[in-house]
Amino acid sequence: MRHLRRIPALPWPENQKASPPPSWKTIPSTASSEPRCSRAASPGPLTRTIATCSSATSPHESWPSRVEDSDSDPLPKLLASALKARKKRYQRQDMFGYTRLTICEGGDDVKLSDGDVLIFPEMTIYRGLKESDVDSFVEDVLVNGKPWVSGVQEELTGSYVFVCAHNNRDRRCGVCGPILIEKFKEEIGSKDLKNQIFVAACSHIGGHKYAGNVITFSANPDGKIAGNWYGYVTPSDVLELLEKTN
Repeated sequence: MRHLRRIPALPWPENQKASPPPSWKTIPSTASSEPRCSRAASPGPLTRTIATCSSATSPHESWPSRVEDSDSDPLPKLLASALKARKKRYQRQDMFGYTRLTICEGGDDVKLSDGDVLIFPEMTIYRGLKESDVDSFVEDVLVNGKPWVSGVQEELTGSYVFVCAHNNRDRRCGVCGPILIEKFKEEIGSKDLKNQIFVAACSHIGGHKYAGNVITFSANPDGKIAGNWYGYVTPSDVLELLEKTN
């Protein structure tokens, strides 16, 4: 799988405390000494991503800095703890070692309910995971690849786009993300792709200096699901990304 796409760096100003800007070229930065990069960095293999949603973590504007540590929503915290424990135990298993957890926002595009867990690139959704079942779910499904007998399992269809819009964790993502999501929805609507490409805000995935950060999951020409992580995405890149994703 590819890493971040090579997109020219944007001229970020230095004021992190600034209000959300009307222009894409006025995204806040954290420090005047931050190096300018002409290319995006490689964050490591994007092998498996777990996305979960619950009413306690929506909308994305209200997400705390670290959703996975918040006591207001136990499910992400329990999942993060279970994943961390298994990563230490199964660190030689490449697929599990590169598993990433993110929180996503439900809505009209992505029909999610409390406790729903999406697994990529397997393209599977597990409905209504209970807090008491988290540990056995991680062990049985994610580690051992067994069917989930304690809940509903469904196959996902179409392509999925996750845009980091986690403002309370990263100001730049909080500004870039909503603008990108709006543009994605606009283009998807104009091309009548609402039932084929689904877009959602997600929690911080790293790459602060490469905002906007976008993760996509879609089928390659050979039918295999590929996960791609793109950096420096601007509204003018959205149409190209949709063409790559669809």
